[in-house]
Amino acid sequence: MKATDVIADGFGRIREVVYEAVDGVPAELLNARVDPAANSITWLVWHLTRIQDDHIAAAAGLEQAWQADGWADRFDLPLPAASTGYGHSARQAGTVRVDSGDLLLGYFDAVHERTLAFVRGLAAADLDRVVDERWDPPVTLGVRLVSVLADDLQHAGQAAFVRGVLERGADA
Repeated sequence: MKATDVIADGFGRIREVVYEAVDGVPAELLNARVDPAANSITWLVWHLTRIQDDHIAAAAGLEQAWQADGWADRFDLPLPAASTGYGHSARQAGTVRVDSGDLLLGYFDAVHERTLAFVRGLAAADLDRVVDERWDPPVTLGVRLVSVLADDLQHAGQAAFVRGVLERGADA
């Protein structure tokens, strides 16, 4: 198995968890927070998608789907256009809301497809290319992809957990 096939499989697993967390959930639960400082399902999925979009676009030398495909306009958030959620305060996180999960999943799917196209076009040697020299040691493409996988899977799992908590609370 090629390394890029393993990476593509990892991104596919993130998609499965994202869908488990979002699909069929009403907007009021997607946007709900278990306490005022907690992140909603909406914010968690939006954030993991924004980070993936940002990092993959930079590595591929492309414009982010967020801007290029009009997702920023569709979400119409009261945040700077370049915002990814990194460093958001609880107040800022609370402004990331949707009217339905379709918007979240639409953006996620667009970024997922771009990611898979990029990863499937890589050769093993491409994974050694330095993509960020701000770190010591400099970050290679392989390390960046694993970082995105790890971060996205963590946030997708958090979103699934929040869904479970909120659904159990709604049934009580």
